[in-house]
Amino acid sequence: MCGIVGYLGEKDTKEILLSGLKELEYRGYDSAGIAVLQDGNFNSYKAVGKLVNLEEKTKDFVTDKFAAGIGHTRWATHGKPTELNAHPHVGQSSYVVHNGIIENYATLKKELTSEGVKFLSQTDTEVIVHQFEKNLKKSDSAFEAFTKTVSELEGAYAILLVTKSEDKTIFFAKNGSPMLVGINEENEKYFASSDTPLIGRCSDVNYFEDGDYGFVTKNQLAIFNKKNAKVEPKFTKLSTNKLSAQKDGHRFFMEKEIYEQSTVISDTLLGRLRDSQVLFDEIESSLFDGINEIKLCACGTSYHSALSASYMFERYAKIKTSVEVASEFRYREPVMTQDTLFVVISQSGETADTLETLKMAKRNNLKTLVICNVDNSSMVRLADASILTRAGVEKGVASTKAFATQVTVFWMLSLYVAKLKNSLADAEIARQIKLLRQVPASVKVTDDRHERIKRLSKRYLHGHGFFFIGRDVFFPLALEGALKLKEISYLHAEGYPSGEMKHGPIALADPELFTIALLPQHLLYEKAKSNVEELSARDSTICVISPIVFDKADDFIQTGNHEDYMLEFFEMMVVVQLLSLEISVRLGNDVDMPRNLAKSVTVE
Repeated sequence: MCGIVGYLGEKDTKEILLSGLKELEYRGYDSAGIAVLQDGNFNSYKAVGKLVNLEEKTKDFVTDKFAAGIGHTRWATHGKPTELNAHPHVGQSSYVVHNGIIENYATLKKELTSEGVKFLSQTDTEVIVHQFEKNLKKSDSAFEAFTKTVSELEGAYAILLVTKSEDKTIFFAKNGSPMLVGINEENEKYFASSDTPLIGRCSDVNYFEDGDYGFVTKNQLAIFNKKNAKVEPKFTKLSTNKLSAQKDGHRFFMEKEIYEQSTVISDTLLGRLRDSQVLFDEIESSLFDGINEIKLCACGTSYHSALSASYMFERYAKIKTSVEVASEFRYREPVMTQDTLFVVISQSGETADTLETLKMAKRNNLKTLVICNVDNSSMVRLADASILTRAGVEKGVASTKAFATQVTVFWMLSLYVAKLKNSLADAEIARQIKLLRQVPASVKVTDDRHERIKRLSKRYLHGHGFFFIGRDVFFPLALEGALKLKEISYLHAEGYPSGEMKHGPIALADPELFTIALLPQHLLYEKAKSNVEELSARDSTICVISPIVFDKADDFIQTGNHEDYMLEFFEMMVVVQLLSLEISVRLGNDVDMPRNLAKSVTVE
């Protein structure tokens, strides 16, 4: 998502910050800015859109002496992409940049506002700089004020802060969002949210641990851990390969994005969960007034997340839900009634067919909601309300973390509606929220799991096709698994409800038909198992994904023991993503840029 850079030294600070931000463009952003403190004075510049706009604004700005500088590329999570919402954010005498989400920002903002603080932006980040300056008035030093401020923040953050009272210092803090510091023989200090801005400028880097905070001066790097104990930096040599650094050591962006799912799901949950309630600051509960049906409309992977949502809305919220393929819905002359909430789902917010269905809904005066990853996209601007998935940029054409965050949002939204409609007891909502908090752990990829799938993949390179099968909410996951395999391996694959096998498709069963069977322990296990046994009896080659050992399987990928089928869903999602990835790699395909496909489909 967002990118951070920082520099303390005597070189051209502006150039270092701008070039560093350029190296972070691959992460995705909608605005950018820098702030430079030299000779006790600040200069700050911000611009919406591409970095060229910021470069134009700063073309006459000269930095030719010792300075402390911070910069940021923003991917909107709170507030639209505007100059006021762009970082760095300013107080009376300080600037801050921040990646992540401050969960308790609303509480802090309310307190600060009651004390007379005027906020310029809609962001959660701005509370950091005002809270710091509030604490500075009662502290003996800026570092004391910064330490207190960090202790008052809840959520995920990577923070750089500079203040006039100590104009040759940069303060930093890290919890949940990545950040590192680099050094070189010239005693300069560089900060960034990934390796790439530091390559060619630093020789050694220290990767901060969660809870680390501290400060740098020309001659000092002070790091304190979450127990407030001073720790020594752990320097490692910096990679010299920028593309590899962008991929965080992974072979492909798709692989990196599969591994990132734990982090982005955490981001998606941040600030939205309480003990027995889901909160969406972005929408008003009145959006659901008079609504008797939810209609979900999407394409491709987003359509599969919508299908998953339909099970949750009807099961938890007890509201009639239908799902439409956008390219079909456009031309069907559908009946659209005003007691329907029309929900569109898109990673980019620009998918042409889905955008047109949203326009149809608007013309028919339906209430509309978009689930999207990109603020200020066409769909977000057009819909009555929007919920951002916070997946960050996704460079692999075959979507992974976008799907994961969409399903996460829908799970939360189904509980949100259930609370409004009193369709679930508070105790059950609380139980489900506890499960949601476990999702990031359930999608973490272990080396053993990945190596097992990598070795198994060599058995599935030939044959006349794949069936991915599952029941209930695992049917949409089967569809998604088949789509992933088709997209990047170019092998024929279909997703089916397990119970449909005997209604025709089982005629294809033979040793050259590969069946990937999703068998969750906590949802229709015995029925799905019977369906797989029917295929096994016809000599189909079976790969079972389940926590329960299946003796009739040719291959078996064992998942963890979870207390609920939704946690099984997310773990199995990762397994089918990795299986598709490794089959494609063995076939020698371009995993990130599969043939004939584009990332954002903006034509019919």
